[in-house]
Amino acid sequence: MSGAPRIAFERTGDPDRPGVIFLHGIGGNRTNWREQLAALSAELCCVAWDARGYGDSDDPVGDWKFADFSRDLLRVLDHLRWERAHVVGLSMGGRIAQDFVERSPKRVRSLILCDTFSGPQDGFGPQQRESFLRARKEPLLAGKQPRDIAPAIADSLLGSAATPEQRERLIESLSALRAAPYMQTLDVVTRHDAPADLAAIRVPVLLVFGEEDRLTPPELGKRMQAQIPGSRLEVIPRAGHLVNIEQPEAFNRAAREFLRTASER
Repeated sequence: MSGAPRIAFERTGDPDRPGVIFLHGIGGNRTNWREQLAALSAELCCVAWDARGYGDSDDPVGDWKFADFSRDLLRVLDHLRWERAHVVGLSMGGRIAQDFVERSPKRVRSLILCDTFSGPQDGFGPQQRESFLRARKEPLLAGKQPRDIAPAIADSLLGSAATPEQRERLIESLSALRAAPYMQTLDVVTRHDAPADLAAIRVPVLLVFGEEDRLTPPELGKRMQAQIPGSRLEVIPRAGHLVNIEQPEAFNRAAREFLRTASER
């Protein structure tokens, strides 16, 4: 894809069908959505990206802002020639989706916001933010690699029903991070203080939260639902922060039902 940084993505399904793009979390990459692309590509054209600094995408150069994620997303939609798209975002991806719909509302057909939050008012104040940054960055600044901290991070995110295979998959995803762009992204994302204007969202919204998510608990989803007109909340039992990986059948069922209805609008 043209422009800088170059953004890598995977596409499945008929390009003439409605498009849906999946945005991963801060420790992920496009492979996190493997089950969703397989399950939904019969009805939709499905795309999962590697955000800047992740997977096969270029690392950002110089200083950049959180809004640059939305600019990257707009470039991807233009490259795909999608006038509008369903946007699905988990955690960091959910925050990008909220920023994008505010900046480019006419390009969004619907939103699925998963295990995410809308801003510092959701319990991510300065103290919590700095604590999160220290836990993630200090080991890397001391010389460790992402693979060294991956098991502990995975265990802090997964719910009680996660299988050993799912744990290994998350560890693999975290181990694939590149330390320098990961730390840069941590700073950009965690210090992004602008709250989303949830009340201004005018597209269909499905909120999906894991019942056992300790990082972004379902109470955040309930507060977001109360602010987004007409939104729905789905709490997936026995799932932690990676709800789409931990309970893919339940997630896919909820997403498919929602996207079918949203595609008819």
